[in-house]
Amino acid sequence: DRTKFSLISQLVEGGEQTIKVNVLVCGQRKSWRRRSFSITEAIVEDSSARLSCVWFNQPYLKQYLKPGVGLILYGKVERYAGKIQMTNPEFEIVSPDADQSLNIGRIVPVYPAVAGLGQRSLRRMIKECLDKYGSKLEDFLPYDLRSRNQLLNLSESLANIHFPETELKRKDAYTRLAFEEFFIFQLPLAIRKFKKKDSPGIAHKADAKLAREFIKALPFELTDSQKQVVKEITADMASPQPMQRLLQGDVGSGKTVVATIAGMIAIDGNYQVAFMVPTEILAQQHYEKIKFQISNSRLPREIKVGLLTGSLKEPDKKKLLAEIKSGEIDLLIGTHALLEGNVEFRSLGLVVIDEQHRFGVAQRAKLPQKAKHPDVLIMTATPIPRTLAITLYADLDVSEITEMPIGRKPIKTAWITSFKREWLYEFIRKTVSQGRQVYVVYPIIEESFALDLLSAKKMYAEFRENVFKEFNVGLIHGKLKQKEQDRIMSEFKSCKLQILIATTVLEVGIDVANATLMVIEEAHRFGLSQLHQLRGRVGRSELESFCVVVSDAAGADAKARLASLVKYIDGFKIAEQDLKIRGPGDYFGTRQHGLTGLRIGNPLTQMQLLKKAKEETIRILDLDPRLESKPNLALKEKLRQRFPEYEKMILVG
Repeated sequence: DRTKFSLISQLVEGGEQTIKVNVLVCGQRKSWRRRSFSITEAIVEDSSARLSCVWFNQPYLKQYLKPGVGLILYGKVERYAGKIQMTNPEFEIVSPDADQSLNIGRIVPVYPAVAGLGQRSLRRMIKECLDKYGSKLEDFLPYDLRSRNQLLNLSESLANIHFPETELKRKDAYTRLAFEEFFIFQLPLAIRKFKKKDSPGIAHKADAKLAREFIKALPFELTDSQKQVVKEITADMASPQPMQRLLQGDVGSGKTVVATIAGMIAIDGNYQVAFMVPTEILAQQHYEKIKFQISNSRLPREIKVGLLTGSLKEPDKKKLLAEIKSGEIDLLIGTHALLEGNVEFRSLGLVVIDEQHRFGVAQRAKLPQKAKHPDVLIMTATPIPRTLAITLYADLDVSEITEMPIGRKPIKTAWITSFKREWLYEFIRKTVSQGRQVYVVYPIIEESFALDLLSAKKMYAEFRENVFKEFNVGLIHGKLKQKEQDRIMSEFKSCKLQILIATTVLEVGIDVANATLMVIEEAHRFGLSQLHQLRGRVGRSELESFCVVVSDAAGADAKARLASLVKYIDGFKIAEQDLKIRGPGDYFGTRQHGLTGLRIGNPLTQMQLLKKAKEETIRILDLDPRLESKPNLALKEKLRQRFPEYEKMILVG
């Protein structure tokens, strides 16, 4: 806000303020602690006083901060050695002969840095674009919708989010553009839900004998949370409409067994089940676990389980495809290989998609298309708060498993710096000596000269040859061939390896009950949800388990992530913290959420606006389900441009 500047004499310690000054003198020195660390200091003045400004490790600033140069400074005012100063303030050079109308005396936009372009040039170019083309933009939000919700039109919103006339107008522009994102994000989901309402699905038996016997034979009792979710899924599957349900549950909360029970309901009615997971290791693990549970269940009929992955040999694959097509395979577990055109089912009744955020929207939609309106269960171990899930996954009903299996102990988490590495190695040694196993995860495979990081390969050699030469140490990473990955994991599961060095290939689904210690090196280089997923690889039994994250991180975001990991064990709470730290633009980016990156709207702080946008999608579709009326044609065209992959699915028929 440059409608008013503070004088240096008016600056208040602790606040962030803006001043307009001239440079008197500027100098640079090396830190006496670290020779590679530079400190740039400038003395500036205005009509009221002088002030010291300090920038750390930004040596290039000296070429700009010449005596006599006019500056606008914005930053925090702090006290140092008894005097107030500005530390690392943002600055802009004021050119005395330039037009100041876009840069002074108004609320001013500050853009991300672009090589070779200063703020003034960017402001001028963007203002010219807005003046020339802004009024020609067609607003795709219908007038009555904008009127009902008191939203600015598109042209006025863009003008006021860049160059606001007032602070109120800036907020109104932000609200309009956030609403637009929420609305356009939820409309395709609402259309899908509307279309599915009228789709004839499969009404499975509510009291399926196979499911009943399978539950009875389990060597453990389901948690209350699992029982509730099974009840919700059973009701959905008994309904004549196709099930579209999202199952959220923390790492190790028992989602797979719930999905298997749903599979038993479908198989009881002579339907097939397809269970898609993102990696071959996870597919193999599910296959072995489910097959073992079924073989121990003494079910009234034989259930044949198949495994389809990309590495399956051609003769075996050919045989399996024939069995799937004939209906011999009741339950098929696999990776993306399930999506191939030559995979045909005789009677697919249930589709289960695990770790849904790892598949794109088009991929998730492809598997259910191999049958006529099968039931669909989507699972995620990266949960988000329930109210948010219900709104964001508008085309899905939401179930949650909120308890861990009985007997599981909470994982104890500690954050240490690299100075405590000797203590850590001793802790690893003690853990292995007790007959337990240890994961050590690194963010990179090869040693990097550009980044001073420990690498998985380097530390594997160091551990095997020196630090832990008395133990069997293994190395696994994503660049190894699948057979090699499977061999190493098999050796770790069978306790032939005691310490496993790994990269994030471990993030999803590997389950070794005897592993009780997870060490994550350079932990600040991982996202919070990713750290929580890695931590979930231990604590898979009644044994006491630990997670130690190692980081010398100095950044505020990194510290916040690591502190949250230590403080919270609940995945829903972790996800909420992750969303707060990263912001919705990163958290709901295309990889994470599948549909769109929210660049302006924030679901956490604008929940009411999100709900309002959802209500408007329903109101519009109630009146015009195919968006064919004149006021909705621009909206329909916008959807075509924004989601071309949905053309046939949501805009035709």
